[in-house]
Amino acid sequence: MLAGRQSWVFESKPAIISTGVVGGPFEGKGPLCNDFDALHEDLWMEQDSYEKAQKVLMEEAFQFALDKQGFSKDQVQFVLAGDLINQITATSFACRTLSIPYIGLFGACSTSMEGLALSAFLVDNGGANNILTGSASHNSAIEKQFRYPTEYGSQKPPTAQWTVTAGGAALLSSSGTGPRVTSATIGKVVDMGLSDPFNMGGAMAPAAVDTIEAHFRDLAIEPDYYDLIVTGDLGKVGRPIALDLFEKHNLSISDEKFKDCGIMIYYDDQPVIAGGSGSGCSAAVLYGHLLNRMRNGDFKRILVVATGALLSPLTFQQKESIPCIAHAVAIESEGAKG
Repeated sequence: MLAGRQSWVFESKPAIISTGVVGGPFEGKGPLCNDFDALHEDLWMEQDSYEKAQKVLMEEAFQFALDKQGFSKDQVQFVLAGDLINQITATSFACRTLSIPYIGLFGACSTSMEGLALSAFLVDNGGANNILTGSASHNSAIEKQFRYPTEYGSQKPPTAQWTVTAGGAALLSSSGTGPRVTSATIGKVVDMGLSDPFNMGGAMAPAAVDTIEAHFRDLAIEPDYYDLIVTGDLGKVGRPIALDLFEKHNLSISDEKFKDCGIMIYYDDQPVIAGGSGSGCSAAVLYGHLLNRMRNGDFKRILVVATGALLSPLTFQQKESIPCIAHAVAIESEGAKG
């Protein structure tokens, strides 16, 4: 089960039997719009706060995942999920609605793969038969907490990223059909001394490379094992840094094979500056677009590396640097051979 220092290999290969993906109006104008189960026309989502709107994203994503399999909540043993809002309240309140035993997680924007890795671990070891996992983020709620409320209209630097308004959820099972979770690598905290909350991509890139390098070392495989290696939200600043670090560390990962969810989710002419971010970014892109392509036969094996910046508004005010982390999960199509 334990491979190397920080990776798990899942012998039973738990199946992602269904997913749910919900987005906001800006995501509905992007290139992946057809991969969402539902898109909201405004950021309020019939709520009186943006935080409550984010709760709706998570509730709806979970419900889509259940409904596609005709599951009731009583058939699910646990929910493993979290988000970026203080004390992960949006997810906790969504799980109040679900009323399923709940383990709250915080890994910043890496939460989606943290949840999937832990869910696969539980299922593989007989701790559950069915688990819901996922994450969501909301542009206006997250910007208000970590930077400036969008109503201020403050000028952002070219390194800044646009928080994705989306929620993505997966129903992971010990039985059934669907893409299989085969392994995971749990990342270490990496802090290169950067302290600019408007440059998340630059801060997180070294953590992503560290985890990817550990994954190949622990599993004794080469990068060409995967059809695609995709990070969560390094964006247009962090992705080139990661490619440079791959070369420096003698990792043969091509520009064509290495993609980023924060770049994929928006068109180049959408005003997102350096790309998308937020804990809902990798969740929505994986559980929507990437798994749809896997089901269509475009990919047999993918490695998804969600990245997170583990800062808070308080640590920023206290002039702390930004510790970062990345968690990697390997997913293979139903018919992929070893």
